[in-house]
Amino acid sequence: MFNNYKKNITRFSQFILVLAMAIFIYSCKKTDVIGEDPYAGGKQPLGVKFDNALPDPSLATQGSEVTVFVRGLKKYENDYKFYVNEIEATVLSLTDSTVRIKVPNNASTGGLSIITKEQTFFGPVLKIDGKVSIDDSFQQVNGATYRESNGNIGGAAIFDLGSLPNGNSFVVGAFNNFDNKWTEKVPNGGIAQIDANGAYVAPIANDATSVTFGKGANGPLTSVTRLSSGANSGKYIVSGLFSSFNTTRSNRLNISSITRLNSNGTLDSTVIDVINPTPDDLKKNKDTVPSFNGGVTGSIVKSFVYGNRIYIIGNFQNYIRRFYERSTYDTKVLDVVRMNQMACLKLNEVNPVNEGDLDLTFHYNPSTKQSPAAGNGSINDAIQQPDGKLVLVGSFTTFNGVPANHIVRINLDGTVDQTFNVGSGADADISAITYNATTNKILVTGLFKNFKNSPKQGVAMLDLDGGLTSTFNFGAVTLGFPTFAGQLNNGKIIVSGSFKTYNGVVRQGFMILNADGSLAAGYNNTGQFIGSIYKMVESTSGSNTKVTLVGYISRFDNRTFKSILRITLKN
Repeated sequence: MFNNYKKNITRFSQFILVLAMAIFIYSCKKTDVIGEDPYAGGKQPLGVKFDNALPDPSLATQGSEVTVFVRGLKKYENDYKFYVNEIEATVLSLTDSTVRIKVPNNASTGGLSIITKEQTFFGPVLKIDGKVSIDDSFQQVNGATYRESNGNIGGAAIFDLGSLPNGNSFVVGAFNNFDNKWTEKVPNGGIAQIDANGAYVAPIANDATSVTFGKGANGPLTSVTRLSSGANSGKYIVSGLFSSFNTTRSNRLNISSITRLNSNGTLDSTVIDVINPTPDDLKKNKDTVPSFNGGVTGSIVKSFVYGNRIYIIGNFQNYIRRFYERSTYDTKVLDVVRMNQMACLKLNEVNPVNEGDLDLTFHYNPSTKQSPAAGNGSINDAIQQPDGKLVLVGSFTTFNGVPANHIVRINLDGTVDQTFNVGSGADADISAITYNATTNKILVTGLFKNFKNSPKQGVAMLDLDGGLTSTFNFGAVTLGFPTFAGQLNNGKIIVSGSFKTYNGVVRQGFMILNADGSLAAGYNNTGQFIGSIYKMVESTSGSNTKVTLVGYISRFDNRTFKSILRITLKN
């Protein structure tokens, strides 16, 4: 007890000491400074303020005059600058309540601002009218999203857009909720149909010709291709990273990242005989399986149909075929062949059992019974040229043991085409490649600073033989880098990315260039872009050009989107 008493006295003494110190500190003179004043050095308010009124006019053209309603600026009339989306504007007149400006020739839609006495004041957005506008007749506003099990909804990518004969399109991607049409029984598993104006096309009950995908895929789809010849004409090949289509039963997952759909969107399937170890269960004498029996272990980035073959490109390691002759209803025997990053699969075979078989004349070594090494890094994108040859881009520096700095062309037998005139290639990763069949030009985009030993700041234009197009010179971007470049049939080029300026002119992630790489006059009026474009599809409407953009897009011209929109370009 005595020890406890001593401990209590000690604690009390400590408390008294702490209290005395606190009283001493509190009673210090008010002039004593303890530490630095966090608010010292602040700037005095200048009294400059934008009114709530919109500029007059609120939609202006480059070079036109606009009245902006702002107060308190008159007393600083010899010491301020006025900006339209960070580009300095010429001030024509100034009063106590207004500023009249001339819109800069390079201005794009964005906020107005004033800088004076090292302080910045932000005003309303000034819309710039030009030759590019969002096509509001395109009715897809809810776009692609991903709905999680807890009900949360987030953005999701669209990777491909495939045109249909009736003018509609299939969109495929990493979404499970398209246009908010998700239901628990029937989510939009990576694929949906839209009409020519972007509206979601729902299946019609009891209509045998209606396109219905059921649950869709249980993983992302990256490519959709319509078959136009042979016994499978009118059907579709879809590829990506998925193991089932229109089912979630674990014992029915007989797909390996690629399959074929019927013209109405259902899985192309067939009934086969299988071994039944339990003869009393007659239901297991047969099984319904995908008609296309072939796939890979890993992801397919792109798939191309050429003749009666499908060329698949990705980051996979093995080709897989199910050996149904020795399989049961519940367990499938797999035939596995080591195939690195590329494979060619058969189509329109006389014997349907061979649909999806591996074509051993492509990228295959009979002596080792597997493919060559392929790339020493990932493949990010690919195109197929008119002659069937493939051009691959990515992070690799060798391909099949041959030097290939981030770009390589592949012959129809899978070998490296060393006649492709890209020389030393790129000095850093290439993220995207596009091809325009009208202009016969290739555009590559990425992190590189040099291509073929020539300064190229992230975008280069190539001829079909791989040579640089000397008339195209991409300028300098700041605070980011380009991620996509695609050429329109009229020669103009759409570029997107995370950059802030181009050749010193503010271009917030999106711009349209002439064929020589200069900014196209009148086509750069749009404001902020946030996201990535993965594909663009061009069409015509009267004298104008329509371009549908898909990808992982959240903002365009300061408006919110969900990975798909259409723009109009005035000619």
